[in-house]
Amino acid sequence: MTLRYRLADGTIDRHDVELLIEWLKTDPWLTMGPLTEEFEGRWTRWLGVPHAAFVNSGSSANLLMYYAALCSGRLRNRRVVVPAVSWATTVAPALQLGFEPIMCEADRDTFGLDPAHLEALCKAHDPAAVILVHVLGVPVDLEPIMRLKERYGFLLMEDCCAATGSRYDGRLVGTFGDMSAFSFYFGHHLSTIEGGMVCTGAEALHDILLQIRSHGWPKNLSPEKEALQARKHGVLEFNRRFTFYYPGFNVRSTDLNARIGLSQLARADRVVARRIENHAAYLSRFAGAPGFTCQRNPRATICSISFVALAASLEHRDRVGKALDAHGIETRPLGGGNMSRQPFWVERYGAQPFPVADEIHERSFMLPNHPGLSEEDVHRIADVVLAVPPEP
Repeated sequence: MTLRYRLADGTIDRHDVELLIEWLKTDPWLTMGPLTEEFEGRWTRWLGVPHAAFVNSGSSANLLMYYAALCSGRLRNRRVVVPAVSWATTVAPALQLGFEPIMCEADRDTFGLDPAHLEALCKAHDPAAVILVHVLGVPVDLEPIMRLKERYGFLLMEDCCAATGSRYDGRLVGTFGDMSAFSFYFGHHLSTIEGGMVCTGAEALHDILLQIRSHGWPKNLSPEKEALQARKHGVLEFNRRFTFYYPGFNVRSTDLNARIGLSQLARADRVVARRIENHAAYLSRFAGAPGFTCQRNPRATICSISFVALAASLEHRDRVGKALDAHGIETRPLGGGNMSRQPFWVERYGAQPFPVADEIHERSFMLPNHPGLSEEDVHRIADVVLAVPPEP
């Protein structure tokens, strides 16, 4: 069956390509340079955060959040709470960088961190850090989590890779935590082909991010900050440009990707509005439908990357999947589902009981949401799903 409706559709259009070609004709600087800084600046103004660092993927953005937290000296231990329902590279850096990950059950409404379980973990383990995911663009219940942050003093990281443009109580996600990560992968809300952004309100964390993004050297710091570090460490003048203050990575992006990002950002509000409208249309169709459960957060404006629902059972989901396939509608389970059931976790920590995350793992399916879909398309897709009864 030829696909009529893909889960994701590219956001880079002919206008983006034409602008890129015209820019390439000027013989520009292609690697990380002035357009990267311009893109970072425009992104911070759009999102409403003081600082940002452009990187080569959302996964790299998550990696840098963890590593910057480690390098900052702000962590009282290496225990970090990670969400049961997330993505591999939300959890993997904790293992790669020597943290002690503690998994938190999923919330039945948002599919993100369950605040009640998070509080129990804080009491039992005193984690120094917490990473949350706004699952597929649905914000977690942030008010109780922010209260827990205040009470227990953990560093909070937001994985917003699938949540650009979503809001909680009118405030954009990615502006609540100490750091936040975004993805600009093909088919995401905005695309630089591959790319990501790490954001923070803390200047000290931003200085670390700029250095660990690029080998650990200080080239992207202000001249005053670079000179201060050189004096502190007694660096020879001739060696200053090639001195490494952290054992860093090379996860830079390029000005070519930033050029695409600038043209994408110019229409971000329109893209966000279309995704919000599509998500709301899905919700209106699934409200009260027998056999189906949807993510919800009444305090949120949801700009989802895909719409997700739970079928009544594993068998029901299989029949929904076959119906969608027969009508040329792409679907799949929710991301990595319950990460505690992934082999890399089970091999280290064994099987762990997370009943809500298990339900999501076994019953979830995703439906398309992107700017290329009209509200009429959403209703056609919903018609196919809702025609599949819970019982055969």
